[in-house]
Formats: sequence, structure tokens, C-alpha cells
Amino acid sequence: MKPFDLQKIRKDFPILNREVNGKPLVYLDNAATSQKPTSVINSLSDYYLKYNSNVHRGVHKLSVEATDEYENSRVKVANFINAAPNEVIWTRNTSESLNIVSMGLQKKINQGDNIVVSRMEHHSNLVPWQQLCKSKGAELRFLEHDLEGRIDLKGAEQVIDENTKIIAITHMSNVLGVINPIEEIRSISKKYGTFLVLDGAQSAPHFSVDMKEIDCDFFAFSAHKMLGPTGIGILYGKENILNDMDPFYFGGDMISEVSYEDAKWNDLPYKFEAGTPNIADAIATGYAVDYLQEIGMESITKHEDDITLYALEKMRDLSDYKIIGPQDMKDRGGVISFNHTSVHPHDVGEILDKFGVAIRTGHHCAMPLVRSYEIVAACRASFYLYNSFEEIDIFIDSLKEAESYFKSKLFLC
Repeated sequence: MKPFDLQKIRKDFPILNREVNGKPLVYLDNAATSQKPTSVINSLSDYYLKYNSNVHRGVHKLSVEATDEYENSRVKVANFINAAPNEVIWTRNTSESLNIVSMGLQKKINQGDNIVVSRMEHHSNLVPWQQLCKSKGAELRFLEHDLEGRIDLKGAEQVIDENTKIIAITHMSNVLGVINPIEEIRSISKKYGTFLVLDGAQSAPHFSVDMKEIDCDFFAFSAHKMLGPTGIGILYGKENILNDMDPFYFGGDMISEVSYEDAKWNDLPYKFEAGTPNIADAIATGYAVDYLQEIGMESITKHEDDITLYALEKMRDLSDYKIIGPQDMKDRGGVISFNHTSVHPHDVGEILDKFGVAIRTGHHCAMPLVRSYEIVAACRASFYLYNSFEEIDIFIDSLKEAESYFKSKLFLC
């Protein structure tokens, strides 16, 4: 494991020098999007200042340079997840990646089949399958979990059967923070010959993901949650399955030959990359991967686990705040959702903002899950490699201040 120098890392993120409401910024909204290191920011300006050009088919120097950087980033991402470059498709985000899969697999679904998801899915890994089932007369089934978010594996054996064609599940919940038992789910998937689709938006940024080891059929994630820019995502798919899938975006690089009567598709991965791609952000994603690998994913995971445990222990002493999800570090990542027993989450979030603490409040694009806890919204703090123990202390102190504020208001009323 590489040595972890937090102070050196924090210097790489200019935004962490900012003050909010006269207080140092404490950014704890990393599950929504991460901050960007200087190397990523500079890579964007370098592209536009030095070699801005369209990629592929150009013979002039700028186009060759842009193409080399663009494709080199694909190789970096492929190495990051231990996949082949032609299995890495650039998309706009995790949501588009999952929609590409659902559209691409629709010919595999017939009336009477079923698709299985968990009840903790982000809307992006629920609604595409929900709509596919509706259009095909298939059944959408759900894996159940306990109060802390642990998947009921015994129950899964009753849900998944010979008519199950797809299992789609989040690798790590963006609300509960729980890391799902993918190895066990993969075993059940193989037993019935289903496709296994993973939403990796919350896992890829925070711990090592190895496509050969995980052995899923598809894996979707976004650059902006792992130090990269917004507007670009990644879809991994096994080569043989991608070759069998039909594209549904047409034009540009996804075409190899066109006549007035018909068209032929390009080879992977270009078959699924229609039109002019998001060149600058793809290149910047490569620099984000460089940064993560320079620090070391094992070191990043260890640091996040340490500060998450620290935050959990501190929060247990706050009697009026209740944690939603795992109460310990067993199979969980750096996401803690919580609520005050008598104050709306949005009010808590606004008070914390006055102390410079940025958290997320709402249903976190997982409305059915949040409502299953008989609440309409939740507060969420989420951590990353640049967060410090001192910031956790400020977060906890801000929660205490918020509690005192609300109690005084209630008393005055």
C-alpha cells in the first residue's frame, strides 16, 4: 500500500481553499460529484489551448494529437478496471450507460421473462428496467434487504429463477452506503445464465474494481464522481455481448459504411459512440485515473474507511440524529445518510451550509428506497480522499450547533 499524504493531496484541489459563509469549505457531497485536482483542470485547458481538434480520420497534426490523447485515455480507463480497451465505451454518464444496456438487451426479453433489481437502486438503474418490462410484458422483481441494507441472499434464491434474464444491481448504494455481495449474486446469476449489470457509480471512485475478478457482463460509472469532469461516463461490457447488441444512436464514428439503402456498423467500441465525442472530458478522465492510481486505490480506500468509521462513532453520540443504513463498517463505504428526529433534512442542510459544510439533502434519486424508511428525504454526508478528520469534527460540531438552534426555536415557539 502506498503512503498517504493527506496534506499534499489537499493542496492539489484549489477549491478546498474556498470559504463559504465566512467559514472554510468542508465538502461532504462527494457521492453527488467530486472535486477536481489541478492536473485534471489543466488537462482541459491544455486541450483547448494546444491541440483542439476532432478525433479519428484527420491526417493533420492537431487531429492526430487529439486522437492519441483521446484513445490513450480509453486505455487508462481499461487498465484501471482491468478490461480490454475495446470493451470501454465513452458515454455521457452512468445513467446513459445503463440505458444503452437496457436498450441493447431488449431483444433478449420476452413476455413471461423477468428482470431482477434490488430495492435500493438509483432511479437510473430502476426506471430503464421498469420501462423495458412494461414494453415487453415481462415482470420486474426485487431483491429484499434488511433495515441496514444487507441483501437477503436466501430470499434471492426465491426471486431469481429460470425465467430471469437480467440481474441489475448497484455495487454500492448511494443512500445506504452498503456494498452489495456481488460475488454471491454473480454465482446465482451464473446458475441461471442471466446477464449481470452493475451500477458502479459509487464503487469505482472509492475502491479497486477488477472486471476479470468481478466477472459481470456490464459495469457503468461516471468520471465526475472520481475526480474527472462532468458530462462523461463509461460503460464496460464483455466483448462478445457488445458485439451481439444493436446500437440505437446512429451517425458519425459508429458507421463503417453507408449506402442509400443500408449501413454497416463500426467495430467496438466505436459502434456505440455516435457523433462527435466529448473529447476534452474523455482526455481529462484519463488524467483523473492517473491521479487516483498515483495515490493508490488501496490507500484511498483505507483513508476513507478510517474517516467514515470516525464519523460513525461521533454520530452515535448525537441522540437526535438517526443513521439510515449500516451502523458499522462491515461491507460499507464512505456514505452516511441520516436524519434529525424532528427537523426536516433541508433545514439541517441549510444550517450546516452556514458553517461551510456541504452535504446533500433529498431522496438522492432513490425515491422508493427513501420512502420505504417512512421518510420523504434524508441528509447525506459522503467522503473522499481529500477529506480530513478535522473536517469530520467540524461536521459533527455543526450538527450539534444545528440541534441547539432547532431546540431554541422550538422552545421559543
